[in-house]
Amino acid sequence: MNASSLTTPALRVSTVDHQRLTLMVKAALPSPNKGPETLRSLQRELERAEVVAPELLPANVVAMGSRVEIEDLESGEIDTYTLVYPDQADAAQGRLSIFAPIGTAILGFAEGDTFAWKTPGGTRKLRIRSAGRPQA
Repeated sequence: MNASSLTTPALRVSTVDHQRLTLMVKAALPSPNKGPETLRSLQRELERAEVVAPELLPANVVAMGSRVEIEDLESGEIDTYTLVYPDQADAAQGRLSIFAPIGTAILGFAEGDTFAWKTPGGTRKLRIRSAGRPQA
């Protein structure tokens, strides 16, 4: 379920998000090659990510807490989510868990990036239309 990029966008994650997510994945997986595919996908994405200090992560890169507008390039459907930790997820309020396939897919990509991602419903070609984080 790795992103097979259309343009090979870079994947950048803050040190804070990387550390917390890595710990969550390690705690949830029984071993590196066992467990739910969504968690293994997130683990692979974290392993390939460029890890940067939070203050060096551009505001248009999807991070935990980002409000993201995603376009399905085949259907034209546009969805807006806030990327959150699993305990904060609420579909009715547009809060998307990082453990959801699309949540894992968008982490670390920047506004304008396009990529393909395998989901339970099949491979989707997506584009990050906008991404922003709340001001601290």
